[in-house]
Amino acid sequence: MQYEIITPGLWRRMACWLYEGMLLFGVVFIAGYLFGTLSQTRNAMDNRHALQAFLFVVFGIYFGWFWSQGQTLAMKTWHIRLVDSRGYPVSQARAVGRYALSWMWFLPPLAAMEWMQLSGPPTVLVVVLWVTVWALLSRIQVQHQFWHDVWAGTRLVSVAPVAK
Repeated sequence: MQYEIITPGLWRRMACWLYEGMLLFGVVFIAGYLFGTLSQTRNAMDNRHALQAFLFVVFGIYFGWFWSQGQTLAMKTWHIRLVDSRGYPVSQARAVGRYALSWMWFLPPLAAMEWMQLSGPPTVLVVVLWVTVWALLSRIQVQHQFWHDVWAGTRLVSVAPVAK
C-alpha cells in the first residue's frame, strides 16, 4: 500500500522520538533483567560491555521488526509511519539499515564526550546540543526528513487517525 507523502512537522517527530525513548525504558528493563539472569551478573559494572552489545542487538531487533511493520507504538500514537522513499512499506533489511544510521543521533556526542573526557552535566549538555543540531539539520533537507532517513532511503510520513 502506498501512502501520501506528507512529512510530519519537526515538533511532532521530536515528541514521537521522546515518547519512543520513554517506551524503551521497558525494553531496557526486560532485556537487562534477562541478560542479568542468564549471565548471573550481580554487579551492574560486571559485563557492562556485553550488556551494551546485547542491548544494541535487542534495539536492532525491536526497531527492525516494528519499522518493517510500518510503525512503533510511539509512531502509531503520533500518527507517523515509516515508508521507503517512494511511499511503500520498508523491508526488514532497510529497517535495520535505518537503525544503524539512526545512531547518528548519539555517536557524535558519545565520541566527543570520550575525546574530551566529559562526565556529569557537561555530558547532558553535549547530548542535548547535538540532538538539537541533528533535528534542526532536517530543515535544510529538501523534504525536511532527518538525514539518516535520507541515507537509508526511508521517510517519515503523516497518516490520518483511524475513525472509530
